[in-house]
Amino acid sequence: MKTDLPSTLPPLAAHPPPEVPQTALPVLPLIPGVAVRPALADELIASPPMRDFNLARDLKLFARVRAEGGRRVVAIFAVSTVVTIANMFGQVELNEWNGQFFDAVGRKDLSGFVHHLWTFLVIIAVLLALTVAQTFLQERLKFRLREWITRHLLGEWLKPLRAYQLGFAGQYGHNPDQRIQEDTRLLGDYSADLGCGMVYSLLQIAAFVGVLWALSAQVTFQVAGHDIAIPGYMVWCALGYALIGSGLTWLVGRPLIALNGERYAREAEFRFALVRVNESGESIALHGGEKDEQRHLEAALAAVVDTMRRISSSLAHLTWITSGTGWLSLVVPILVAAPAYFGGRLTLGGLIMVAGAFSQVQGAMRWFVDNFSRLADWRAAVHRVARFREALDNLPAVEEGAEEIKRALHPDGHLAFEGVRVLLPDGHIVIDDATVSIAPGERVLIVGDTGRGKSTLFRAVAGLWPWGSGTILTPPPGTMAFLPQRPYLPLGTLRNALSYPGATDAFPDADVRKALERCDLGSLIPKLDRTERWDKELSLGEQERLAFARLLLHKPGWVFLDEATAALDEDSQRRVMRLFDDELKQTTLLSIGHRPDLAVYHTRTLQLVHGLDGDRLKLKPPPAPPPPRRWLQRLDDWLMAIRS
Repeated sequence: MKTDLPSTLPPLAAHPPPEVPQTALPVLPLIPGVAVRPALADELIASPPMRDFNLARDLKLFARVRAEGGRRVVAIFAVSTVVTIANMFGQVELNEWNGQFFDAVGRKDLSGFVHHLWTFLVIIAVLLALTVAQTFLQERLKFRLREWITRHLLGEWLKPLRAYQLGFAGQYGHNPDQRIQEDTRLLGDYSADLGCGMVYSLLQIAAFVGVLWALSAQVTFQVAGHDIAIPGYMVWCALGYALIGSGLTWLVGRPLIALNGERYAREAEFRFALVRVNESGESIALHGGEKDEQRHLEAALAAVVDTMRRISSSLAHLTWITSGTGWLSLVVPILVAAPAYFGGRLTLGGLIMVAGAFSQVQGAMRWFVDNFSRLADWRAAVHRVARFREALDNLPAVEEGAEEIKRALHPDGHLAFEGVRVLLPDGHIVIDDATVSIAPGERVLIVGDTGRGKSTLFRAVAGLWPWGSGTILTPPPGTMAFLPQRPYLPLGTLRNALSYPGATDAFPDADVRKALERCDLGSLIPKLDRTERWDKELSLGEQERLAFARLLLHKPGWVFLDEATAALDEDSQRRVMRLFDDELKQTTLLSIGHRPDLAVYHTRTLQLVHGLDGDRLKLKPPPAPPPPRRWLQRLDDWLMAIRS
């Protein structure tokens, strides 16, 4: 923690660095949201802070970062270092000017006084230009460093299937928005500030230790009538003082590292809970659940406040050390040089030079003390970003200790399940055995009781669900499109939502308009280039029809529907399903649904049948014929026909 201290030394004795304010067919998305629910207050507060901090391991991960902008970051840092070196030469000149100026004052030398004032203006002009350059480069380094790391994380996070599977990667896979947005910002800011500050301090030590060592020869002690000089006396005093302050700071402030990591985690949980309430405002209002949501939000807030309470206590303890050593540093250089000055061996200018050089060296050595709380923040940010990066790298570890469903291309372009068993991550069997083949051109409906694993089988076909055994042989991935239970509409214009995941201008305007009209969405044509939250503007039924309009544009060879017409009435469902008789008649269809009227749009029906070890996928028998009617009933029917 830095403390503003009044200067009792002559002006310009020390000049610290400036403080800177801190073209295959696309796969349509199947991203059934995996929500991370915030824990309650007692669970959050009671959870122990993260202890697995290993700086060397974390920094090693960043050595493997490959993203655009890395060379630019290195170049900016190199130029900043050169400017800092030039600044150090200016600081040394300024320290020498201090001694000469006060010697002229002590001698009452007016001409020398005026000469040194002009010299001062030249030195200060150069130092001002260098300081401005340092500030500019440091700020550039902040956002370039953040851009570099963020681009890398975005590229790794959005590799195929990772965004979905990251939800199963444990605590470090949660809240990726926090890791990518907030934690990378903190990492960039602190790395630039602390990195440049550390380089400045090291160069300061290199520049002034020699000066201080030479000036130490003027500081002698008279013992029994003899003058005794200790080589490097002032250097050893500065080193000892800095070591004492740094050691005490480490002992007192060490808990801050883990506490800051815990604080970031709690802040992420609280922000997620707030976003969740904002996104679900309509449902909460319909249920009258505001009080319950408030209880959950206050619980998450209580966890944040509890962590901040512990941080504030640790910072208060740390301030005893940082502020105490800071105030003492004002008089320590004068005290250690006082014997030589009062003994007449040092002039006033010499005392000022010794005190100034001592302050520079001791201040550089105390860099760790002054910046410990910020180092703790930086360390926590490094840990969280590194663990997130590691979670992305180790996604295959989700399957460790469990069987994995194998996937391969079918030689004939069919879809085939060969002894597929679908498991939960804990090993619980969802589907025990699925062996079936679906040829191109077929239309197959999969039915079964709710919660039997139909959607999980759907995810397994898409490659999102690895847990299980057996083999799924698929057609080429670029020919498959998936429509989940709730359509996904990206941010941007309506035209972008229709062409997603292709480019906005991927389809002619006439085709886009025709697709909307074909799906009874002609009223949306004037809004094609309007940017809105379309997932909020459109009803669920309109979103489902928009997903079918997207199919018309992409024309995939295989379409997988997971209750994709659940929000449509019978007439709307009939209209969109007729697409597979007209524009999409060459498309193979595999549907999951509960509605009995879906069967008429499919050529065969597969049913998940409950078994002892899990459900099995079997061909559903055709409906039994009606029982034969008795002769009396047939006579009644005949009479009714005559009357009519």
